Amino acid sequence: MSRQCLFARSNSVGLPLALTVMSVMLLASSAYGQTSGSQAGDPDSRVAGLPGTAADTAPGTTPEAEPPAPPANAQTQPPPPKDERYRDGMVIWQTPDDDTVPFLLKFNLNTQFRYLNTLSSDDTFTDHLGNVRDVHARHDLTVNRAMFILNGYIFDKRLIYSYTVWTSAGAASIVTAGNIGWRFNQALSIIGGYNGAPGSRSLVNSFPFFTGVDRSMADNFFRPGFTQGVWALGEPVKALNYMAFLGNGLNTLSISANKIDTHLLFSGSVWWEPLGNYGEPGKSRNMYDDYFASDKTRIRIGTAFTRSREDRFSNLDQSSPENTSLYNSDGVLTFSTGAFAPGVTVDVATYRLWAIDGGIKRNGLAVNGQYFFRWLNDFDADGPLPLASTFDDGFELSASQFVIPRKLMVYGRGSKVFGQFNDSWEYAGGVKWHFVPTERLWLSAEVMRYNKVPYSGAFTPYTAGMTGWAPMLQAVLAF
Repeated sequence: MSRQCLFARSNSVGLPLALTVMSVMLLASSAYGQTSGSQAGDPDSRVAGLPGTAADTAPGTTPEAEPPAPPANAQTQPPPPKDERYRDGMVIWQTPDDDTVPFLLKFNLNTQFRYLNTLSSDDTFTDHLGNVRDVHARHDLTVNRAMFILNGYIFDKRLIYSYTVWTSAGAASIVTAGNIGWRFNQALSIIGGYNGAPGSRSLVNSFPFFTGVDRSMADNFFRPGFTQGVWALGEPVKALNYMAFLGNGLNTLSISANKIDTHLLFSGSVWWEPLGNYGEPGKSRNMYDDYFASDKTRIRIGTAFTRSREDRFSNLDQSSPENTSLYNSDGVLTFSTGAFAPGVTVDVATYRLWAIDGGIKRNGLAVNGQYFFRWLNDFDADGPLPLASTFDDGFELSASQFVIPRKLMVYGRGSKVFGQFNDSWEYAGGVKWHFVPTERLWLSAEVMRYNKVPYSGAFTPYTAGMTGWAPMLQAVLAF
């Protein structure tokens, strides 16, 4: 069967089926919204309308229903605060402030369910040495990420901890990660454990609140990954934030200690938000859109730098949810045999990345951009190489607008890689629907056009060498 027929057949069955499923979900959610007492007009209600919260109306009532009058002799009590059990996560247990052993335990959950179809792509691509390589097309429904997080403080409010179970069905992997830290003050916290190296803006308190379905093609190609390390962060001067990270390497989530090389990674990021918190209402999570619209213009300017001496045995592992192995701009793994010369393998290389980013938002409109510069050099190889270094640069750009405040957002985005061996680009458009009045739950639909993708990642929509179109549907719950 030809590729065109296969694509037509898959679209005639798979895509309508996925759209039907989504339609049922939307109808169910609309019915729920008509019978629950959610507080859509409250800007501080971050989980209004979600089951099990104080914002819910008792079963069987409607927003218009009058509450029954209490008996004349009843003692009325003030209603509990809306955020009594939800403060950027569900509070499982918290001791009083004057308790001898202060303790806080919160629960967070991130779940991402996605439909992806890349069957329109070409079947093969050719690398810069003329080798023809296969393209891995996809057509699947995937629980792309699911994260179970417990966090809080113990013994002293400054002693913070977290424990995460981190899974990706797309990568068929499970990672457990723990952090422990000490918050000295607003200017300085020091934490040790698992984290993303802050070499890209998308790796600093923004997951999973991206403009589109996921990170852009350019971001995934350039950015570092996740590893164990120690980092310092804070806001030493009003509106000026920083994060400095020292870790094992670019991607060491599921690599045993005896396979991790002895070279350490350094990554640091600084960003300035002079007109208020860009990621309202608390952290920088919502930096990519303007869900919490304001008539005040807010901007963010930032930069980041990362350096790591990488070993092929540490870098080739791709079984973890967020690992981003190094690729050349023609879509070939940097440490694979024949990536630079026939039969030659690079064993060690130095990776350096500089990124500059900025954003602006006002009245539901948000525009974000980032430019990347990446150098690979100091190669150790088992044979002669035709070059001593490579240089790749590129950018990402997105714009979004809430056409219905805090409910329906339309967006467009694009990215490009100017590569040593190949140029790649993409553009996409989509909609995001917050069908419950909270920024923590949404459905999104996107159509993406891509050309010569230089990167592969099982948890991303991208496969090396792809050229074609891809429709994507997604549901995300992140509370």
